[in-house]
Amino acid sequence: MITRIISGGQTGADQAALDAAIEAGIPHGGWIPLGRKTEDGPLSETYRLRELPSAEYPARTEQNVIDSDGTLIISRGELTGGSDYTRRMAVRHRKPWIHIDADTTSVDGAAAHIRAWVREHRIRVLNVAGPRASADPDIYAKTKTILRSFLHPCQENFRTDHSRKNPEGA
Repeated sequence: MITRIISGGQTGADQAALDAAIEAGIPHGGWIPLGRKTEDGPLSETYRLRELPSAEYPARTEQNVIDSDGTLIISRGELTGGSDYTRRMAVRHRKPWIHIDADTTSVDGAAAHIRAWVREHRIRVLNVAGPRASADPDIYAKTKTILRSFLHPCQENFRTDHSRKNPEGA
């Protein structure tokens, strides 16, 4: 069961992951470069990310890999740039990772594949990464749709487990 979703807050896949977590009622977070730096300017304080002392993207990427139980990378096509760097950091830190190619995998197929991977690796804190919006203008929508499909059963489990702990809602 996913208990937290983290990302680096960049436009595109990162922000889609944060928005999907918020929508599903799952805690979110992660690390972001100094100044809450994204390609569109500072990320809103609405997102609960912590600033690193560095304004460099690679430091943020590596720290989010370290702080997670596993990394999900969603892209369209092969991994390049920062997405490939994320994969390399997962390998370096011996963390499980999975790549979903949204061009070749259906939404339901992607969600099922992610669900099986999460179960297999007992992922609770999930790092989500992928291209920024300027590299792929459609990646936000693709990522959010896949995550909604994946999180739907997780959302039900999260609320059910929470209600069992506080039967009176107190």
